[in-house]
Amino acid sequence: MKRRKFIKNSSNLIFSSGLVLPFQQILFSKNIRNKINMPIGFQSWVLRKEINEDISKVLKMTYNMGYRHVEMCSPSGYAPYSFASLTKYSGKELIEIINESGLECKSCHFTWDELVNNLDDRINFAHEMGIKHMIASSGLNGRKFYELKEQCNTLNKIGEKISNAGLVAGYHNHNSEFEQKKNGIPDYDLILKELDPKYVKMQFQVAVIQEGYKAEYYFKKYPGRFLSAHLQDYSINNIKEQVILGNDGVIDWINFFEAAKVGGLEYVFVEMDSNPGILEGSVKYLNKIL
Repeated sequence: MKRRKFIKNSSNLIFSSGLVLPFQQILFSKNIRNKINMPIGFQSWVLRKEINEDISKVLKMTYNMGYRHVEMCSPSGYAPYSFASLTKYSGKELIEIINESGLECKSCHFTWDELVNNLDDRINFAHEMGIKHMIASSGLNGRKFYELKEQCNTLNKIGEKISNAGLVAGYHNHNSEFEQKKNGIPDYDLILKELDPKYVKMQFQVAVIQEGYKAEYYFKKYPGRFLSAHLQDYSINNIKEQVILGNDGVIDWINFFEAAKVGGLEYVFVEMDSNPGILEGSVKYLNKIL
């Protein structure tokens, strides 16, 4: 499964209201105004091969980098994608391994198939792990509006059941929800209208800056709708090239975190697919500004 579609370049970006400003080199030296306590984690997907080989070793390594949280991918749902070795663990056993490394885990990704066809079991797994957020990693991709609406209705029902179990459901976007439009409106905007905020919150993937969209715009337009975010940054010279957060990239992180307070973010997770080595520099930067 490929979680990123890096197919746009900076010359194709459309700059309009709510979209990115022209790329400029911005150096940030100040901290967030009215400093917030935002737990900093990383998404396990970026180190999936290493985790599959030796989860304890990898988690201890990230702890030493400065991370204190990890967002897991459900081992049963992600078994085909390098998480197979973790399927032998119960949720209780898995969280014990995570905690022994010094990390906490309060959020986990689940596949659409898991949530639609095996929800009771997945809720039990979430309770065993002690997580708070059950995130649908995809699934809202209907080519026609009625298909997208039906999918959102399904996720609303899933979210209601998750909520009744004392947990919070979320939806994680990819670039595709912004690339795909209906009557000129990005699917993501339609999804926000169709999902019931009482039962389904959002996890924003900052990678959509590649499509010309800023997280801050959505945080401010839909206050309180967001649980967390996946953080990426890209070179001002090449929108496909990932860079360490705060290292002359295209994202204004000070504005991002100011808006995050409005959006309702509880956690942020660094996710750098192209170069997991960027993880260390990124957490150092975040620890400076948060």
